[in-house]
Amino acid sequence: MILSVGAFVRVAALLLVAVVLQLTALSQIDILGGHADVVVLVVAAVAYYAGSVPGSATGFAAGFLLDLLTGATMGASSLVLTAVGYAVGRFREVRDPSHGLLPIPVGAAATAGWVTAFAAVSLMLDIGARVSPLVIRDMIVTVLLNALLALPVFTGCRKLLRPSLAVDPLELRRRRRAPREAGPIGLRGLEV
Repeated sequence: MILSVGAFVRVAALLLVAVVLQLTALSQIDILGGHADVVVLVVAAVAYYAGSVPGSATGFAAGFLLDLLTGATMGASSLVLTAVGYAVGRFREVRDPSHGLLPIPVGAAATAGWVTAFAAVSLMLDIGARVSPLVIRDMIVTVLLNALLALPVFTGCRKLLRPSLAVDPLELRRRRRAPREAGPIGLRGLEV
């Protein structure tokens, strides 16, 4: 990601919209005990397209904003979303995946990491979380709902962040598909 004022404004607007949408609308919609969590998908999308450091910074900012607006224990969401952002960004940097449907498993894995780690942090800090077998069902439903929402959220984030990205992911895919030079192996790239 190219660090500029425009990049910060784009990511801040994206986070603000995601947090407000999450707190006002999506947290009120209950499907089989679970609910969609767009904030985790936005953090994962920024990390996926921008890298581990911008992903972890975005995760921290999103968690801090969530904790401020919900009145929850400060730092619980920030800690977990920072780790999720870093892990997704690092996965992208190390593996360099190029499949168009990869945001679906990445979004599902990021959500699974989020709900599991947040539950563990909540229990360790004794925030008042209840332990019940229904929690596991709710976690699975949340992961499945986020897997359904992952592709549109990642696509929207990519379109919004495209001017700020150092290398466009679609351009990388086109370059990989381009035919390579033909000729003797030892003479490729040798201009005479």
